[in-house]
Formats: sequence, C-alpha cells, structure tokens
Amino acid sequence: MAMDWLGSIVSINCGDSLGVYQGRVSAVDQVSQTISLTRPFHNGVKCLVPEVTFRAGDITELKILEIPGPGDKQQFGDPHQTELGPSGVGYQLGVSQNGTGKVVKKPTSSTSTPQNIPKRTDVKSQDVAISPQQQQCSKSYVDRHMESLSQSKSFRRRHNSWSSSSRHPNQATPKKSGLKNGQMKNKDDECFGDDIEEIPDTDFDFEGNLALFDKAAVFEEIETYERRSGTRSRGVPNERPARYRHDENILESEPIVYRRITVPHSVSKEFCTDSGLVVPSVSYELHKKLLSVAEKHGLTLERRLEMTGVCASQMALTLLGGPNRLNPKNVHQRPTVALLCGPHVKGAQGISCGRHLANHDVQVILFLPNFVKMLESITNELSLFSKTQGQQVSSLRDLPTSPVDLVINCLDCPENAFLRDQPWYKAAVAWANQNRAPVLSIDPPVHEVEQGIDAKWSLALGLPLPLGEHAGRVYLCDIGIPQQVFQEVGINYHSPFGCKFVIPLHSA
Repeated sequence: MAMDWLGSIVSINCGDSLGVYQGRVSAVDQVSQTISLTRPFHNGVKCLVPEVTFRAGDITELKILEIPGPGDKQQFGDPHQTELGPSGVGYQLGVSQNGTGKVVKKPTSSTSTPQNIPKRTDVKSQDVAISPQQQQCSKSYVDRHMESLSQSKSFRRRHNSWSSSSRHPNQATPKKSGLKNGQMKNKDDECFGDDIEEIPDTDFDFEGNLALFDKAAVFEEIETYERRSGTRSRGVPNERPARYRHDENILESEPIVYRRITVPHSVSKEFCTDSGLVVPSVSYELHKKLLSVAEKHGLTLERRLEMTGVCASQMALTLLGGPNRLNPKNVHQRPTVALLCGPHVKGAQGISCGRHLANHDVQVILFLPNFVKMLESITNELSLFSKTQGQQVSSLRDLPTSPVDLVINCLDCPENAFLRDQPWYKAAVAWANQNRAPVLSIDPPVHEVEQGIDAKWSLALGLPLPLGEHAGRVYLCDIGIPQQVFQEVGINYHSPFGCKFVIPLHSA
C-alpha cells in the first residue's frame, strides 16, 4: 500500500517552527513511520540537500499535489497543480481536533484510468466541501507561500544585478521571462523557473569594484566644471567641513566681534571667556574708581556686598558638589566651609557669602579676629550672620583640626597691607596651608610678593585685576554695575556674561 505513493508530489506542513516542504516521495517506511522527499523545496526555496526525511510526529498536514501516471515515475510535476489522488480523486490529509486523520474526497471520474491534471485555475469552478479548520490551514499556507514568493523575487533581482555587472560586454543579455505571447506568465513559473544551480557560490567583491572608482578624478572633474560654470565650489575630498556646537548658528548675519571691552590704559593681561570674548584686566586704581562712581549713582556698599555674597555662595555651592551633594538624602554629610575674614570690606564680603551658605544648609565656621572697633559694614553683616546656624570664632584654636571641604579666603586687602605682619594673620595662613583643603579667594588683590595662601579658584568683581599664577583659575561675577557707569570712567563695555552671573576666564 505504501509503495503506491512513491513518485507522488506532496506538500508537507510541519508547523510554524519547521515550515512547509514540497517534493517527490522517494521512500515510505511503515515500521519507523517516516517519509522521504527527493529534491525538496522548503518554503518555496530549493533545499541544498538532495533528500529530506520526516517523522510522522512532525507532520501537521500533508497534501498530495500530483500522482504521476504510468510513464511519469521519473519526472517532476508542477507542485502547484490541484490535489488529485488515484483514479482522479483529489485528496487532502489533515489533522482534526481530536488528533485523528481526516480525508476530504471529491470524485471527478469513476474510471481507474489516470486523468489529466488541470491547472489551478480549472479547480476554482469545482465545489469541494472543506472544514473551517482546513480553510485556516490553507490560508496560512497561502500566506507563507506568498511571503516565500516575495523573498525569492528580491533574491532574483539581486542575483540578476550581480550577474549583469560581472557579464562580459560582448555577452548577450538574457531576455526577461515576464511576458509570453503578450500575456503574463504564471507567477510561480516566474519565481521558480530559473535553475538554482546557476547562482554563483562566491560573494560579490565589493572592495574590488570600489577600487575601480577613481574618486580623485571624479572630484577634480566636478571642481573643474564648477569653476567654469561659476557655481559654488563643493570643496576637495581632503577638505573637512566646519563643525558647530549645539549653541552656534550656522548662518551668520554679521561678523562676530570678540573684543567688546576696551579700557583707557594699556592692558598688562587679557582673559577670554568660553565663547571667545576678550576681557581685559584693569588696574587697581581704575577698579576702585569704577566702584566709587557706581556707589555715587546708587550702587551702595550694602548692595555690592549682597550681590558679591550671592555670586560667591553660588560658586561655592557648585564647588561643593551642587545638587549631588546638597539633597535631602545626604543630610548626614553636610559640607563644612571655613571662612577666613579680615577687619575690612573684603572681610565683609566673605561674611555675606557665609550667611548665604549657612542658609543653604552648609556648616559654616567664620574666623574673624577681635578688634576694639569694627567697620559698620562688618557689624551689620555679623548681626545677620548671627541669626543663622553658622559658628563664629576669633581664635585659631577653635578651627577644626580635620580637613574641611572648602576654605574661603578674605584676609587680604591692598589698603591694609600692614595686617600681613600680625600674628593672627600668619597663624591663619599656616592653618590654611596645613588643612590642605581647596581655597577660594574672593576679590583677591594683586601682590608684588607671593601670597601666603595659594588659591585654587579666585573670584573677581566686575572686571578682573591682572592676577598671577597664585590666584589659580579666575572667575568673574556680575555685581550689577550699569553700562553707562563703565563709560563714565572711560571703559567701553559690553557684558560678557550672557545668561550667567559667574563665568570662567582663561588666560589669553
């Protein structure tokens, strides 16, 4: 019985994992429950192996596509013809819901003589009763078949393009098999008509074909054409295009002027901002005159102290770690800042900075030596500082012996140079150098001799002084001096701050 099916063309559906196979039955083993197909096709693509064998447990659905006649045992039929069994009866084998096989038959002739196999278009007019489960299986089979058809077409197009690029110029170009006698051929024949053996085994040599392209000659030809026609040059291959940052404009309406600030005297040192603007340094006399004129116009000392304290505290909070350090999850790691202030206006600026730091939950320790008479600005700032959680000490023995997070230096003042010889000043310098904490100097003066405390950062007010290497990295803060005040002292000024109040300066 099993030998009667040898030579038949069948379609075996093995589920979604294995797919659909088509081929001619070469062997049926009833003992091991296996069936073998020769010259098989897997999902519409010819397999590389000459024969495949299936177990009965792997087969979900089996369709008989063709039963050869007496003289057709060695020939392949069209795998897409109608499903006909012996004596012209079409067979479709499936698996029902209870796991048992089910056969649907449609007799077309009562004779046992093999009948001619009609095309697929001839079967459309026949009425065959098929269950809903079989319709779903057939629909999924058609979908997979059309997907395989589209993949095979894209593969043939790539194969034809490779073959045409490597064909000899004198070799005749094969004709397309799309039309025959003015009518469209069967799409299955168009897909599976070419012999799979003709596809080359070697990969396409991209590097070799790319080497045939003379890039320099093509660019030279383009450059020559553009020079003759007067069009804009595209550049040569070795020319790199300009790169822009995210905050730069590609289209420029006017040339950029980087030197927007000029001073009435010779400049001993110049700085530049991150955007390239040039910021010249001013002498101490011109800087003092600028602050005096601003105070005359309403920028009083109290306002200047407040603005300086805000800018300096913002910079200090950034140096301490910003939001990564100062957040509710790190209340057990409050940063500690030591303020070293002298009995002058510079010290009042430091006290204002300490008050703002204490308001931001920073542990501040203020050192200020005792004097019989203090400046009014210092007295007012101390009164405000005493309302915070900050600590004020007048003896260096009360300063912490362990390293702190930041030291703010406000000890020096050009008008009180004699303070550098005082014992408390020398002891404060020794403590700062021994503590090994980073130092921030607020409005440091220009010393002819080396300063006792080397700063890592320095914050200048309005315009920088010609600070040396001991000042570390220089920053500039905006204390609110109007532009006409700069012009009144002979400075042509244009703000270099942009959207910030504190900006870094680099040596030009």
